Amino acid sequence: MQHHYDVQVCLDVKTPMRDGVQLSADIYLPKATGPFPTVLLRTPYSNNLEDLITKSRRLANQGYACVVQDVRGRWDSDGTYYPFHQEGADGFDTQQWIGRQPWSDGKIGMTGGSYLGCVQWLSAPHRSEHLTCICPQVMCNDYYRGLFYPGGAFQLNVLMTWGMRTSAHTAQSIAQHHWTEAFRTLPISEMIEQNGGNMPFWQDWMEHRTDDEYWEAINGEKQYEQIAVPALIMGGWYDLYASDTFDNFVGMRERGGTPQARQSKLIVGPWPHRLSRCTCVGDIDFGAHSMIDLEGWEIRWFDHWLKGVDNGITTEPPLRLFIMGTGQWRDEDEWPLARTDWQSWYLHSQGHANTLRGDGRLSRQAPDEESPDEFVYDPQHPVQTVGGNNCCSPEIVPWGPYDQRGVEMRTDVLCYTSEPFDDDFEVTGQIQLTLFAASDGPDTDWTAKLVDVFPSGYAMNLCDGILRARFRESLSQPQLIEPGAVLEYTIHLGVVGNVFRRGHSLRVEISSSNFPRFDRNLNTGGDLVTETRIRVAHQTIHHTRQFPSQLKLPVVPRR
Repeated sequence: MQHHYDVQVCLDVKTPMRDGVQLSADIYLPKATGPFPTVLLRTPYSNNLEDLITKSRRLANQGYACVVQDVRGRWDSDGTYYPFHQEGADGFDTQQWIGRQPWSDGKIGMTGGSYLGCVQWLSAPHRSEHLTCICPQVMCNDYYRGLFYPGGAFQLNVLMTWGMRTSAHTAQSIAQHHWTEAFRTLPISEMIEQNGGNMPFWQDWMEHRTDDEYWEAINGEKQYEQIAVPALIMGGWYDLYASDTFDNFVGMRERGGTPQARQSKLIVGPWPHRLSRCTCVGDIDFGAHSMIDLEGWEIRWFDHWLKGVDNGITTEPPLRLFIMGTGQWRDEDEWPLARTDWQSWYLHSQGHANTLRGDGRLSRQAPDEESPDEFVYDPQHPVQTVGGNNCCSPEIVPWGPYDQRGVEMRTDVLCYTSEPFDDDFEVTGQIQLTLFAASDGPDTDWTAKLVDVFPSGYAMNLCDGILRARFRESLSQPQLIEPGAVLEYTIHLGVVGNVFRRGHSLRVEISSSNFPRFDRNLNTGGDLVTETRIRVAHQTIHHTRQFPSQLKLPVVPRR
């Protein structure tokens, strides 16, 4: 039987950390005889936000104590804010403090998305005996690869906008910045200072451009074995952490430190970073079925793990996916899907794949001898980001699916398109492009995008990726390229769950920039942090018997 309790609130309760710093928490308690299981949320965005207050009251209504804490150095909490690195210890200390309170029954669940998700992943390996389950949403665990430097390129838009907004003790408005020009500031090391910001950790992010010990200290992907509690993970196909949510799911299912941890689950919908807020994302209305009650799932999770309610959630399939193109949800048992038919789709042209009107083709037939495609990449005129897996300021750089035809009319964008499908064609899984390419300089970038082309010509972006040439073999030991040499590049485009409907075509775009989502490669081979010189690069894409550039597609047989 579900009880509904009145709520009492205790504001600005000080929580001591091991170094004496006091963090501030607002505590919502059921007006009833305790003790209660506790749900903990830790945030840098203020525990006084209306949606957090509403959520906390709702949890207390249902018999949970709810603790909402400002992280170190933010809002009502003391200390100095420094993203990510301090959250593991502070989260553990908070959990230990909660476990000692008279209103606590000793069991703690955590929830929240984005930074509120990272504090869960970072604290879980510390193994507080009180932490019982977590519900992390839209967050990575490998911060170098997942957030800061995907493919070795700096994820400029999110880090500059989110960083400037959260760099002070309270929120900073970024609405008045001339962002089109701000993103182009050189050198990148002075980007914050030249645009009126004050972000001390920016220089640390600049100094650690390779995957080194700075990132190793917070790399949760190497600590799944240390996590003893199950995770209900939530993500979106258009979230910047789409791939990472699957990595976390697989990591917990295969390497979680206890049988309970290996009962983790994942839900992924056609959503951006804010998850299930609206049926419309970007240009597309995914339909009424695309929205689900994620908070209801969360309550079921907590009821089972914190209250011992036998509600069947652990006996249901661990993976729930919304398959775009069908408008339907589907349950699965594993990732990647066991029935996946991994297919190679090869790039073809007669040397003129530039723009969507070119002769670039995509087919399962391996190439013979074909002329290479060429384009010029000028960092002064980079390819603009139009939608995609962006965060966290859609008013500055939009997120989600948008028509890519404007981008595809640029001569520095190569388009390879399949014939229209005779039947529905499902692609669900990780997308990878093997590219044989040459540049006339010592460094450059390679970008790729997967697109669903409608019979009308509308080109809907599905996922995309980037690889900085100097990081082609290692993210920790960069190596410049030999100008003119044909090299093999493996570009990870992310994940997708999409049915290309009958009459639709599949397209891959290839270029050398996706700006301002990623910083521009200036093509000089110089220091990425201090370089101000700009060099135009001449790029060549090969697709021959010797150099068979190809997409690796996870094709799922239609039932």
